[in-house]
Amino acid sequence: MHYGILAALLFGISAPLSKLLLAAVDPLILAGLLYLGAGVALAVALFVERALGRGSTEARLERRDAPWLVGAILAGGVAGPILLLFGLRLTPAATASLLLNFEVVATGLLAFVLFGEAVGRAAWGAIAAVAVGGALLSLNPSAGWQVAPGALLVLGACVAWGLDNNLTGRISLKDPKRIVAIKGLAAGGFSLLLGVALGRPTPAASRTLFALLLGSVSYGASIALFVRSLRSVGAARTGALFGTAPFVGVALSLAIFRQPPGWTFFAALPLMALAAVVLAREKHDHRHVHRPLTHTHRHRHDDDHHEHEHDINAITPASHVHEHTHPELEHGHPHRPGPHHRHNHRTVT
Repeated sequence: MHYGILAALLFGISAPLSKLLLAAVDPLILAGLLYLGAGVALAVALFVERALGRGSTEARLERRDAPWLVGAILAGGVAGPILLLFGLRLTPAATASLLLNFEVVATGLLAFVLFGEAVGRAAWGAIAAVAVGGALLSLNPSAGWQVAPGALLVLGACVAWGLDNNLTGRISLKDPKRIVAIKGLAAGGFSLLLGVALGRPTPAASRTLFALLLGSVSYGASIALFVRSLRSVGAARTGALFGTAPFVGVALSLAIFRQPPGWTFFAALPLMALAAVVLAREKHDHRHVHRPLTHTHRHRHDDDHHEHEHDINAITPASHVHEHTHPELEHGHPHRPGPHHRHNHRTVT
């Protein structure tokens, strides 16, 4: 759980600080710099580990992981930040930060619809609360209750990141640092080159450095921690833990900009807060069947899912990486959806 919460805290500061940068930096250029900073930071971390002889103990990405990674790069690395920053330019930072809770809705719905991930009654209730809160924040009472364009762009970013969460969840057992390095360098480089090609002005060196540093923390470190959380609690629940990020952004936004939000903000706030608490605590317990599965990832032999044997002469550390096969297993225990619990409640009758 702590990985998802820490990831949320680091990401939460990105919206208000990005709002400051948008005063002088084009959104497309800023999107590229943020993700490029994330990619460079993780690439440097990997290089330093190798130079110090601390080779990664995580499973490497394989060719079969490429479609999931490419989809995550396009959805979460390119579309998501571009939509957010264009929306943030038109929306108060506190409102935009709270709207980011809609990522919980998008992640949960896509996990259920596209990947059959189990979503319980409590989760559905929380998702509905976030949806209502998001609808309130998307309306502009001063303009005759019209939908605010900036809010729609932020909601679009949430949908892109919801898809990204689910796609990244399919490869979350692989090295998170390598995933973020590739994702950041590819997505950041693409957005930055697109901005330059379209003739967008390049920012001053000081703002460029600040954007790269912000990206290394709010996107680089945050996404690496997010991937670690995906492997343990699944896409829907990690998305729920990540729902605490908007509240960090709200608090920082109010402290920086001192712009009092409207009544719709205060109407949506308790709905968002309640949903985040419910989803963070939600889990289920039922009998379920694990179908035979062969994959590679770092694991231990201290749970019901990794009781396989090794060569008698092999040295097996507490945590190790190799390809292994899970035989069919039927049992029941409290759990959350994750790489070893991709099933629905109809698995066992």
